[in-house]
Amino acid sequence: MMRLFTCFLSIALAVLLDGAVHASEVRAWLDRTSMQLGETVTLNVEVSGDARAAEPDLSALRGDFDLLGTQSSSSMNIINGQTSSKLLWAVGLQPKHAGTIAIAPLEVAGQKTNSLTLNVQPAAAGGGARAGDDVYIEVVADPHSPYVQQQIRFTVKMYFALNFSDGSLDDPQGEGLVVHKLGQDAFYAADVGGRRYRVWERRYALVPEKSGTLGVGPIVFRGHAIDPGDINSFFSRGRAVTARSEAITFDVRARPAASGTDAWLPARAVTLTASGIDGKSAARVGEPITLTVHLQAQGLGFEQLPDLKLPKIDGVDIYPDKSNTQNHDDGEWLFGERERKFALVPNRAGTVELPPVSLSWWDTAHDRAATAEIAASTLQVEPAAGAGTSSIATRPPFTPATDALKPLHDGTAVTSGAAPPAESELVLWRALAVAALLLWLATLLAWRVMRNRRGPAAERIEALHPQTAGPAAFRDAARKEDWSAAAHALLLWAQKTRPRMNSLGKLASHLANHRQAELTAELDRACYGGATVASDLGKRLIEGFSGGIQFPTTSQPSQRDRIVPPLYPSSG
Repeated sequence: MMRLFTCFLSIALAVLLDGAVHASEVRAWLDRTSMQLGETVTLNVEVSGDARAAEPDLSALRGDFDLLGTQSSSSMNIINGQTSSKLLWAVGLQPKHAGTIAIAPLEVAGQKTNSLTLNVQPAAAGGGARAGDDVYIEVVADPHSPYVQQQIRFTVKMYFALNFSDGSLDDPQGEGLVVHKLGQDAFYAADVGGRRYRVWERRYALVPEKSGTLGVGPIVFRGHAIDPGDINSFFSRGRAVTARSEAITFDVRARPAASGTDAWLPARAVTLTASGIDGKSAARVGEPITLTVHLQAQGLGFEQLPDLKLPKIDGVDIYPDKSNTQNHDDGEWLFGERERKFALVPNRAGTVELPPVSLSWWDTAHDRAATAEIAASTLQVEPAAGAGTSSIATRPPFTPATDALKPLHDGTAVTSGAAPPAESELVLWRALAVAALLLWLATLLAWRVMRNRRGPAAERIEALHPQTAGPAAFRDAARKEDWSAAAHALLLWAQKTRPRMNSLGKLASHLANHRQAELTAELDRACYGGATVASDLGKRLIEGFSGGIQFPTTSQPSQRDRIVPPLYPSSG
């Protein structure tokens, strides 16, 4: 037993001593000692005999190199009872400058590696990679002399004849440029100079935000190429490969004087359309109809498009909805869109002229000013339902034809082809006529009672905005500076005592309080006139109507406020 223990101890000591001999062996080498600026090189650091050594500190390399990543691998061998282990770190380096770069010894596992030297040649003129190389990148930009805020079509194509395990391609970047990626990446094959390449293509929309000289730096690809014949390729993924494009500069022109003073819209094409209302549309006083206006610009984002508005229309109250916006692309162009709905409520019968709506823009395809327009149209507005004098056609009383009975010269009489009706038929018709008249009178009376309770303007506006009714809603909307909602609430408030108050202009002309009339007119201009709104309008509206709406004091509603004429008007 003692002999067996002594043998085991001897073997263990031999293994420990053998490990101690090899534990401190470290070395470093480069996969090549000469290269061009823009390419990459691999630094290998190996430790033999210590499989648990810590990764070396590489911070000293950052002054001369970009560190592209580190990967480690380990191995252990037992030959004739002797155990050996190795730990390898492979570091991808990209030099930051040309010249001779010295790599100082690195400390690892308590030891220091040997020093190394790398000779970096300047990059070839026109870029480090070009047609004929294993990997090269081309960029195409159009136009090179755009206007400020005009879309630049920017295409990146990477040609490669290698197999990659991974890789990343930079997006274009430049000060004063907004970058939008268009569509999906495309992959295809191409023959260039008699060599077969695969192509990785990306497209972008670049939008310059200021005039002058702007630039896009080189587009860089970094990846790992798999070479089955190279047993020393670093990383298990393969050797590091880098390619970069040329930098590009743009001479961005300022907005031309011929473009006017409206919103600056340099686009390939602009369309402005309207739907929902035409010359054949049915319109009636007090009943809303919806007009939808749509704006699309090729080469602009929706953020660059102005908000859609309608001019003031005589005889129509306008209630705009919120705008809907979106951007999309077809892989080559950026398309911005705005759409807005407007509720148009006619306030008088007759012919209403809808004025044209126009938008000025700059046609970049022909380098000239252009205008998109919705043509003017005419709308025929019928009176409000029940506003006219109704009548029921009744059968006239029976009158025998003049030739029904013709006296003869001899004093006798003969009948013609038409015979007089029987007495029972005359009674039936009289009863039907009386019943119809009574029914009409009852209907008219009920209609008048209902209209007195609730004005037509209140019905149609509250149908559009049921949540905006009364003084509380008016104060809340004025406090939030929501002028459209404030106008709705004020009209509903007024219609509780004056049912025919269906517009702000009409309300202002009927108010007894001069200040309230001025505030109402100012609110009307804020909603529909496009005028500049005073910052304290909401506060003044709340204060001006704090005591309620002040109409002239009368014992009876005026003749102009009657919903229907009296059934029995007085002769006076």
